[in-house]
Amino acid sequence: MKKIIAMLLALVMVLGLAACGGSSAPAATEAAAAPAATEAPAASGEKVTVTMIAAQYGPKTGDWWADFEKKFEAANDSIDLVVDCVSWNDIYTVVNTRIANGQAPDLLNIDVFADYQADGLLLPAEEWCSAETYAKFYEAFLDQSVVDGVVWAVPDLASARAMYYNKDILDAAGVAVPTTWEELTAACEALKAYDPDIYPWGIDMTTDEGQAAFAYYTWGNGGGFVDDNDEWALNSAENVAAVEYAVGLVNAGLTNSDPATNTRYDLQDLFCAGKLAMMIAPNALSSQAGEAGINYGFAAIPNNSGTSVSAGVMDRIMCFDNGQSDEQMAAITAVVDAFYDDEPYSEWVLMEGFLPATSAGGEACAAADPAMGAWIDIVGSAKFYPTAKAEWADVKQGVIDVEQQALLGGNVQELLDNLQAEIAG
Repeated sequence: MKKIIAMLLALVMVLGLAACGGSSAPAATEAAAAPAATEAPAASGEKVTVTMIAAQYGPKTGDWWADFEKKFEAANDSIDLVVDCVSWNDIYTVVNTRIANGQAPDLLNIDVFADYQADGLLLPAEEWCSAETYAKFYEAFLDQSVVDGVVWAVPDLASARAMYYNKDILDAAGVAVPTTWEELTAACEALKAYDPDIYPWGIDMTTDEGQAAFAYYTWGNGGGFVDDNDEWALNSAENVAAVEYAVGLVNAGLTNSDPATNTRYDLQDLFCAGKLAMMIAPNALSSQAGEAGINYGFAAIPNNSGTSVSAGVMDRIMCFDNGQSDEQMAAITAVVDAFYDDEPYSEWVLMEGFLPATSAGGEACAAADPAMGAWIDIVGSAKFYPTAKAEWADVKQGVIDVEQQALLGGNVQELLDNLQAEIAG
């Protein structure tokens, strides 16, 4: 049964990627042959240093990496591993500043990769990822990091999003689980009338994850970041209406107090404190809400198009071309192999509450948390950000800026027109 669940998880990830249009590049197994294994450098009088910047996913991330660093160095006394764990609010600035100063890390854990690849800063995955580790990844995940037939980054994890709701609050207010925008608005109004001290709906339009809000509402209205030809379509009529709808919920007092500063983590804390009735969140919220004793449920994200779309998110690990020696490259490979070793990797994924990017991790996580199998249907409807496009980093920050200006009263059509012109010319 465990293997079946893992296989199903892998299958639906492939379907989820196909749902978003996928990559037109060849499959990863065709695009790049599995790299050859590289042994860790032999001990010498001077240690080899490997630097890494890792994204801060939650309150336990920093401690986990510190423990990993300690254990790795104990097992590899010729390597000095230096891991800086940086919050999502700051990581782009930190990384870009270091690159500008000629201090790019060897390894980077982040979501974007295409802009770094386009600038010639990255090494192909086959040069630093061993064959044993490479073979563990779901092929569909690898395909998301293919440019010109080459895999430039490997996936570290994924997540899917659904609507979480507090069953007790909705039942007490006599509110049914909404499936459409019309039903969502009516549900929020009824919840506000039932208890003004409870926020009906959660929205995160912060620099932390505002691009996810843009995805939820635009995909749910038949729009999105790109059109059917994979060209940027940021100012489509569907997108304008979607952002206006979301901002309208805020202006009507049906959401958390300040979507421009309330991150998803803030919303999750409110939900687990019984102060927020409904929100869109990843599968990680299940364990947090369960520990808090919340009687919760989750369902498809409400939409205005007749088809619910879940947002799939995949982050990556990549290696910068810093002119490393053979000894340094072997040390980098040793770090990557140690991270993706089945036991620590599964432990990390379960701790962070995400979906694994490796087949062995999928089996282990499904065995440890049977509830993860319930996400199969949701993941199957997922679309993914167009991260293989070089402009993605600018688009991501651009849609967040549009949302925040719209919250201040800016004209959504004009804001998206300007962004489209900036990105597409």
